[in-house]
Amino acid sequence: MSGAAAFQRGVNPLLELLLPGKVDELLAAKGDPALSDRIEQLASKSTEGTLSPEEREEYMGYIRANKFVAVLRREAKKFKSGSAA
Repeated sequence: MSGAAAFQRGVNPLLELLLPGKVDELLAAKGDPALSDRIEQLASKSTEGTLSPEEREEYMGYIRANKFVAVLRREAKKFKSGSAA
């Protein structure tokens, strides 16, 4: 089984609980502008190589959260189109 298939198998039960009745809300959700600004600041510092250890940890947390949100949104789109999560 591929890593992607294993991930999908692991998260499907959770997605099936979260998505029904919430797909449109999830797809319409917008991020907090202040948070977006903070992530942009950290991204710039990362590119420049000037992140402190604490900032690097914070930035990595946002990256992980972004990946999770991207997966939720992708699966919500699939769910909405009828090709279940």
